[in-house]
Amino acid sequence: MHDNTPAYGLWALVVLNSVLFIFFAFSFFKPRTKLDWRAFGGFSAFVVALFTEMYGFPLTIYLFSGWLQSRYPNVNWLSHDAGHLLEEMFGWRANPHFGPFHILSFIFIGGGFWLISAAWPVLYKAQREGVLATSGLYAKVRHPQYDGFVLIMFGFLLQWPTILTVLMFPVLVVMYWRLAVAEERDTLARFGDAYRAYMRKTPAFIPRLGRSRSAAAAH
Repeated sequence: MHDNTPAYGLWALVVLNSVLFIFFAFSFFKPRTKLDWRAFGGFSAFVVALFTEMYGFPLTIYLFSGWLQSRYPNVNWLSHDAGHLLEEMFGWRANPHFGPFHILSFIFIGGGFWLISAAWPVLYKAQREGVLATSGLYAKVRHPQYDGFVLIMFGFLLQWPTILTVLMFPVLVVMYWRLAVAEERDTLARFGDAYRAYMRKTPAFIPRLGRSRSAAAAH
């Protein structure tokens, strides 16, 4: 099942969707410092690049049009459905919005926004009180909000992969890692041994999934 309606040149949708997702992320993340704004700016650039290809101009499909047309001659590559490249290339012929990669993308995107929204109140309260944020998600990882941004971007890659976003993704992941290092350097200068102790027991990005079970067994 394929919707063959041409779906590009819709620049109003590019602007609308970009503004919507950027504002949605802004309402959760609420950047305050220069590092916050750099993290948010990188995410915003990723979103604009994504929706430009999704509704504006399909640069990726255009550049690979010869190979795609020879490999999948019965596909209208100017239709919106065909932009879901992973569903198309792995042979999903039903509505791509119900395809496995699209559904998985929503899980990652939803999980990412949940991480950002759940982490912000803990961080905001700690900043307001001048203490370390070590409760809630911050008891599991030291940088849950950066985890959230990475999950959202990865989800969008599964849903609508493009050359620009595939190239931007590892660059942004490295940028978030460097921002995290810079933040920790500043936090160490402020909190010293208290933050070092927190670092020893709490991983930076990936939670220790077996930790709660081992702790429960110890008790």
